[in-house]
Amino acid sequence: MKRSIPRSLISKTTNPDTSKEHTPNPDTSKEHTPVPEGRAETGDAVSTPFKGAGSAWKSGALAQSQAAVERSRAELCSDILNGRHEISLSPDQISDPMGTDRRQDWMSQEAFRSLVNSIASNGQDTPILVWPEDPDWQPDPLEPSNVTGVPFVMLTGRRRLAAASELGLPLRAILASPDARNAENSKFEMLFLRFRENEERENLSPFERLVSIGEMYETLASGADKLTAVAFAKKIGVHESLVSRARSVFAAQDQILNAFKNVYDMSFRDLQGALASLERVNTPKHKPKAKPKKLTVKRKVGNRNLSATSVDGNLSIKVAGVPIDQERLEKLGDLVADYLSAEGSGKETD
Repeated sequence: MKRSIPRSLISKTTNPDTSKEHTPNPDTSKEHTPVPEGRAETGDAVSTPFKGAGSAWKSGALAQSQAAVERSRAELCSDILNGRHEISLSPDQISDPMGTDRRQDWMSQEAFRSLVNSIASNGQDTPILVWPEDPDWQPDPLEPSNVTGVPFVMLTGRRRLAAASELGLPLRAILASPDARNAENSKFEMLFLRFRENEERENLSPFERLVSIGEMYETLASGADKLTAVAFAKKIGVHESLVSRARSVFAAQDQILNAFKNVYDMSFRDLQGALASLERVNTPKHKPKAKPKKLTVKRKVGNRNLSATSVDGNLSIKVAGVPIDQERLEKLGDLVADYLSAEGSGKETD
């Protein structure tokens, strides 16, 4: 048999107050006393949040994070200045005061065209070496890698610079050692860095190598310190026998280029021969000394021949077949001496 719930029970459940007589609550019947502003009523839960610990933690974490960022930037500045971090440069930012130690037509050579094609296809594999035009330059402490508009000086990588300029690409670059930048003879350091890189690549011809060595020697010799070939050779790591040849080739490089074909294909021995031939051409030919004029006077003395000769101020008298003793010879000498004295005194009075 199905049972149903009485309607009255449902009514009490849904509206409990309607089934009872409303009895005033003694607590609520009392007059409500207002609570002063800012104070909680008795028995109410305090809902003020606890802020101290969380705020301090956040502040400390932010300070640590900021300090870490600043340390990272300072380290990046140091790495850039010491050549441990690459920078990206536009070719327009780079000047080349030294010029090249290579052949004058190097941009038209097949090796350079191959380099251009390689960089276009694969990118630049080796950074160029530079240093800032301003010796006191420092990276931006907020953006160390941003070197836009900062001028730099080319040290090594001349062909890569030319290739990037042709292709319209930025250049990967690193700064040279601060010791080299601040050296007393910074031009020599620039030349030496250029020479050393080319030596390691082993692609300088004998002529280019000797010109480069000669230029370094003359640059260093122009300083205050005395320079010997032995000390210089040891400094740059070459044999001392190259130094004198290098100085000669550097001094005569224009003459060699004008006088000989295929100079960049010449061996060291060929260049030595070229120098020798130039020295012969440049050595002024001495005019042969004019033969002294010879004056001769001949006389017949009886059946004997007398000959008096003067050559370059030297007088000789010759008579054949005349036996003469010491006394007569002395008389003859006196006669000649008197004659010369008279002639000499006569010239002085003229």
